[in-house]
Amino acid sequence: MDEKEQQRLLKMTEYERECYSLGYSRLAGVDEVGRGPLAGPVVAAAVILGEGVLIPGVNDSKKLSESKREYLYEEIRAKALCIGIGMADEKTIDEVNILNATHIAMKTALKNLTQQPDYILLDAVTLKDVDIPQKGIIKGDSLSLSIAAASIIAKVERDRLISAYDSIYPAYGFGKHKGYGTSAHIDCIKKYGLLPIHRRSFTKNL
Repeated sequence: MDEKEQQRLLKMTEYERECYSLGYSRLAGVDEVGRGPLAGPVVAAAVILGEGVLIPGVNDSKKLSESKREYLYEEIRAKALCIGIGMADEKTIDEVNILNATHIAMKTALKNLTQQPDYILLDAVTLKDVDIPQKGIIKGDSLSLSIAAASIIAKVERDRLISAYDSIYPAYGFGKHKGYGTSAHIDCIKKYGLLPIHRRSFTKNL
């Protein structure tokens, strides 16, 4: 990788290196995708990259093209020590609200790691009832390599899941809007009605 990219990645590991200097060895970055859509689950990922692992191109998933995310998804899968995925479906979101559903997805992702982390870095939030030391970082998916990696894993996992609904509900265009409230998606809801995967708490005013 070139020097500019190396410097960018080193800056994105400042939080991780601080944790390593304090004696922690298994840092999990945690992020979620899918708080805002009208349909489908919220998906979280927890990623333990391991000390010294730098993956060129890793950044906040929102700053990357779909093809770049797909490529980096495979790179992260190949190089991370372990990855955990968690999700909360639309029914859970309707029952407990999106924030609590997000916390459920994140806790599930942590539980699904094959190695127990000794420190957690999260994008913006902190988790109650989790005994592991943790730090919520505002804009963490841009500032922490571990959180950015988690954002990429979560985004690709969710996009693949939602795109699969295309063949089940072809009239709704899930492959394009991924469940978000685009005008085309809202028009489909008004024309064809709500599906089982729609969040009732998000669509009651449409």
